[in-house]
Amino acid sequence: MHLVPADRAGRRTIDGHRVCDAIEAIGDAGHVRAWADRFSLLADPGRLALLLALDRTGPLAVSDLAVATGMNDPAVSQALRLLRAAGVVEGRKDGRVVRYRIVDARVRGLLGHCAADAG
Repeated sequence: MHLVPADRAGRRTIDGHRVCDAIEAIGDAGHVRAWADRFSLLADPGRLALLLALDRTGPLAVSDLAVATGMNDPAVSQALRLLRAAGVVEGRKDGRVVRYRIVDARVRGLLGHCAADAG
């Protein structure tokens, strides 16, 4: 039970070798938090719809995303602000229009699983 932290070392276990495997699988707490934050971004149906649309079509403007998702423009803008702050999407200005695209490859991978399951 070499991976058990000192503060938990005195606790009873049934399968000590599996406890070490579980601790190794969990890994760094910061890594777990980062993935939990990614999943929380995907947990909102509106944000998930926006990301699925962007994943399938590529860059889109706010008004186009609003039509595609059935959301209103301010709701799309707010969701994109959150996604942009999290580093999941970025906007590129084309004249007066800003088009958004997904830049986080890990989120893109998760969306691929969502889209594959939709059929």
